[in-house]
This record gives sequence, C-alpha cells and structure tokens, in this order.
Amino acid sequence: MVSFRFDPVTLPASTLALRDEVRAFLAEELAAGRFTPHRNSWGTFDAEFSRRCGERGFIGMRWPQRYGGREASALDRHVVIEEMLAAGAPVGAHWIADRQSGNNILANGSEAARASILPRIAAGECYFAIGMSEPDSGSDLASVGMRATRTDGGWRLNGTKIWTSVAHRAHYLIALARTAPPGDDRRAGLTQFIVAIDAANGVTTRPIHNLYGAHEFNEVLFEDTFVPDDMIVGEIGAGWQMVTGELAFERSGPDRILSTFQLLRQLVARLAETADARSNVAVGRLVAHLVTLRQMSWSVAGMLERGASPELEASVVKDVGTAFEQEIPEIARLLVPEQASLTRGDLYGEALAQSVLSAPCFTIRGGTREILRGIIARGLGLR
Repeated sequence: MVSFRFDPVTLPASTLALRDEVRAFLAEELAAGRFTPHRNSWGTFDAEFSRRCGERGFIGMRWPQRYGGREASALDRHVVIEEMLAAGAPVGAHWIADRQSGNNILANGSEAARASILPRIAAGECYFAIGMSEPDSGSDLASVGMRATRTDGGWRLNGTKIWTSVAHRAHYLIALARTAPPGDDRRAGLTQFIVAIDAANGVTTRPIHNLYGAHEFNEVLFEDTFVPDDMIVGEIGAGWQMVTGELAFERSGPDRILSTFQLLRQLVARLAETADARSNVAVGRLVAHLVTLRQMSWSVAGMLERGASPELEASVVKDVGTAFEQEIPEIARLLVPEQASLTRGDLYGEALAQSVLSAPCFTIRGGTREILRGIIARGLGLR
C-alpha cells in the first residue's frame, strides 16, 4: 500500500523577508484605496493590479530571468500567493497564467512560445484560461471530445469547452484535445495546445452568469481554429500526463484554503465583544483547521521545490481544504444571526453574502470531491 506524509517546511530568512516585502506592497495598495478586501476572491479581475504585481516581480517568480522571472523558489512564490489571498487582493487577471499555464509552457512549450508569452505573463499583461472541461464530459476528463486534425503548419481544432473562467478576458487558453482515437486507453491520444482567443480564428466565447449575476464562467466554441506547431505543449499524445501534473499546481495552493478567509476575519471581528464559550470553541476549531491546512499546503510547496510530483498530496489538500472553505459560512450563520447582503455596506454581511453564494462551487472547481477521492483511493492502493 502506498502511503504519503506532509513533512513540515522551514522557511529560509530570504522567504521571510519576502513576506515583509509583499505585506508592505499590499499596505500601500490598501492605503491608496485600490481594492476592498472583503469584496474580493482569487477570481476578482483587476488588470491594473496585476500590472503593478508584475512591476514588483510577483508574477512568474520561479521562471528564469530571461523570461521575466526572478528565479525564486517554490516557497517564495507560495508566501506571495498566501499574503495576496489573506489580504483579499484582486489577483484574478494573472492567476491562472501564473499558477499553472505559464509553468506548463516553461516545462513543455516550444522556445517560441516561451519567449513570446512568458515575459508578458510575468509583466502582468497576458491572461490565460483553462480549456479542459466540456459539456458532455463533466469530471470525466478522459472523455473529452474536442478534435484536433493535422493541417499544413499546425492543427485545426473543433469542439466546445465549458466553465472556462475569464475566457472573455483572457488572451489564451491551453486546450486539451484529442489528436488520435482513444482505443483501449481513453487517456491516450490527448494533446495540449496554446490557443489564442481570437474571434477571427474561429473562437467564440459565450457568457455563463452565476447565482448573483456575475460573469466569470464561459462556454468557448472552436470552429476550424488554427494552432501552429510551435504552440503545441509537449509531445503529441502526451496531454494526459501533463494535465495530471498541472493539476498539482491547481489543487494544492492557498486558494484551496483561503477562499472564505475574509469572512473568517470579519466573523472574529464581529464576535470580539460578544463571544461566549460556544463561539470560542467554534472559531477555535476553524482556526486550528486553518493552521493544519496551511502546514499541508506548505508541505506540498516544499515537494514542488524538490522537483517531486505530489498529485496525491495535492488532491488531499484540495479535498480537505475546500470542505473547510464551505464550512466557514455555515458556522458563521449559526454564530451570528444576521442577514447576508451584498449591498447594505456592512463588512460582515457582505463577506457572508459573497461566501454563501460562491461556496457551492468550491468542491467542484479544480476537480469534484468524488473524482478527487477516487484519485486518493487509487494512490493509496485502496481500489
């Protein structure tokens, strides 16, 4: 039976100094009134904030300097992301490109793709979406139906992707498409492509509005969309291996722990003068869970720094972390009998309203709970 463990990580002095640097930057942003913490999540889109992050070297941190990076460690990047999320910073514009797409291009893309795209991501001026999910596939990613057919100088893509966050604002997405029939192994014959989101090239985005009317998700249609050979990611037919490795970046970070952190902060502030034994126990339990999840997430960052591929550990962090994120608004509603509202101007009420409306998707995005537990069971040799 396979086992796993989350070894503790000790942060070097340089990483602790970087934490102070990020906090100072965020304090400047807050003092200038450039964002409102309790109204933000890691999906909040602010192009100018991303550009300022790029100027400070907070995007693409692990990448070589020739591509706009600062050749920092995985621990350095982790502390930047954690501070940004804890402060409620609007990091959504550069989020996907920095978290996974850029890393995928750096590891598996052509030199032409690296040279033309990575410096713009690092500058906070190039945004990505994820082209994995499809209308008829759900969480069964191996059943994707988008087709890529060979043509002169590249490939033609036809098909549809769905639940594609920020595709209406992104410059590119990395699309998973089938370049060969699946045969006995459905995971074979899949390839990743860097696709410019360009209506002139047969790409159409259609909005999908969420429960409170916001537009983050999209349906994206591809009709004979041309992708040149130098925008293939990795080897033809090796898309599945890259997708599973990419998901380790997507599933293990602080974003799977801190989505409702602003509500937790407001809850503690609201209870400061009226706390009783019941609320102290409930909040103390949430804080203890948060501390443990942080240690687990930091441990995965340490594994990534050592060059490991912690897909199993990342799945555990994502499963437990998103359950924790969903629990915070439920506990808050029990402890403070107050109506949630996005418009009343009350800090606690607004944070509660946003958390209640967004929490149902936490255990779906990035891999549903059921799929993750299947991955964990297989990784442990239980099935």
